[in-house]
Amino acid sequence: MRGAKPLRSIEQAVKREGVIRAGEHVLIACSGGSDSVALAAILRALSKSQRLRLTLAHVNHGVRSSAWQDEAVVMRVAAALGLPFKVAGLQLARAGEAEMREARYEALERLARAAGCGAVVTGHNASDQTETVLLALFRGTGADGLAGMPARRQLAKDIDLARPLLRLEREDLRAYAQAMGLPYAIDPTNADRTLRRNAVRVALQALRPLFPGLDAAVARAAEVVGAEFHATPVAAVRRQVREALREHEALGGVDFEHIEAAVRALQQGASGRFFMAPGVEIEVSDGALVVQRK
Repeated sequence: MRGAKPLRSIEQAVKREGVIRAGEHVLIACSGGSDSVALAAILRALSKSQRLRLTLAHVNHGVRSSAWQDEAVVMRVAAALGLPFKVAGLQLARAGEAEMREARYEALERLARAAGCGAVVTGHNASDQTETVLLALFRGTGADGLAGMPARRQLAKDIDLARPLLRLEREDLRAYAQAMGLPYAIDPTNADRTLRRNAVRVALQALRPLFPGLDAAVARAAEVVGAEFHATPVAAVRRQVREALREHEALGGVDFEHIEAAVRALQQGASGRFFMAPGVEIEVSDGALVVQRK
């Protein structure tokens, strides 16, 4: 990643998703890894135009010997970005992943409430989403599990948990942090293949060269399944577009992004003509759509 344009494209992608709302005061959960470091830098870059108030937070689990190094890295990131910094220390001795996750979110909730933040923001990305969906599938899950991690949900009363990076690739985020000249830590437990998530991560590394766009495809599928499971308005609009195409025997060969363009137009009350596939267009006007074949 070189130059300002790739950096701006990532920032605009986060802004376009709308997971973080203009004017919010958010607590950025930063482990010290490249994903959360990039998240802090991205939100700092968007803070003026989006009127965001930012606080950087770190939870020190105190389990690994390198935990204090991670805290030091986050402290350096906070100083480099000019952000207020909060830290919470945990006394867990040795705990399982689920217990550590629960304790971490409880600590982040306390920090957010003390700082007056309405949202805790994490650096979960498209690669994390792929791992989460596959782990749920391997356990034998229903639609809720296949929906993966939601982009935004309630964490506690008056505090949301937001994940604005779910459509961004881990490698792009690492490149962003490097381009910004920011330090980040590498978790030594990532090499432990006895942990199920790490085992899935290694397998995915072998699959990605064979399936370009794998993470983006899984992220899209999870978002669609989640919208259907929760019966959101966007799910109904997607069905409207797909059914209209199916009635004209024009659904085959239409990709997700082309359908989403028509969906956004219908949601926003916009008008226009949208290319779906060779010889197939959709005209949107006043909340109605017409499929045209040429």
